[in-house]
Amino acid sequence: MPDAVVMVAMGVDAERHVDDLLDLAWATGATLAHLQGRDPSVAAELDRLRATGATSVTLVPASLGHRAPTRTWLRRIAADWSRRHPDVRVDVAGREVTGREAPLTSAAWEHVPDHARQVLVCRGPRCSARGAGETAAALDDALTVRGLGDDDVLVTQTGCLFPCNHAPVVVVHPEDTWYGRVGVPEASRIVDEHLVGGEPVTGLERPRVRGAARR
Repeated sequence: MPDAVVMVAMGVDAERHVDDLLDLAWATGATLAHLQGRDPSVAAELDRLRATGATSVTLVPASLGHRAPTRTWLRRIAADWSRRHPDVRVDVAGREVTGREAPLTSAAWEHVPDHARQVLVCRGPRCSARGAGETAAALDDALTVRGLGDDDVLVTQTGCLFPCNHAPVVVVHPEDTWYGRVGVPEASRIVDEHLVGGEPVTGLERPRVRGAARR
């Protein structure tokens, strides 16, 4: 038996489910860590457990939401930590991490993509509660259908962008165009009319229009 079990929320959608995950972790005697977007990170939780004297830890991935990262990413992160702390055995879903897994770095990830535009999708607590996960998925799906990848449009899910009353919030750069209440239909319009057609979408809610006076 491992000294400790850690449930790992894999996707950025964990913000919407964190209370349920904490309840489940408590009921099963596990603690909770996050692969991305929220603390504690996997590495931080492993550090904490090691400091308490744990010599064996099992990580249990909990995949939530649209296109959550695969277990391969969790194994990479666990292996990176294990190479620095070989005194602690780490398993991912019962399979031991050897430290020989692929590293966190790769030649393919050396340079910034040559994207013409970057789309920020707010994944703060209010935007997530109002469907920002579905918005991000709809943007990804619409871009894929139109044959656009990271070298054309880089979609980035962020923390709170602040105009929470307009959730879900989406921002397109370099035009600095802000859209509010962006659901699935609105996401498709942004892709067709703005990212492909080149013009900001008319008729969508705009939390801030470029050039307007700021309070």
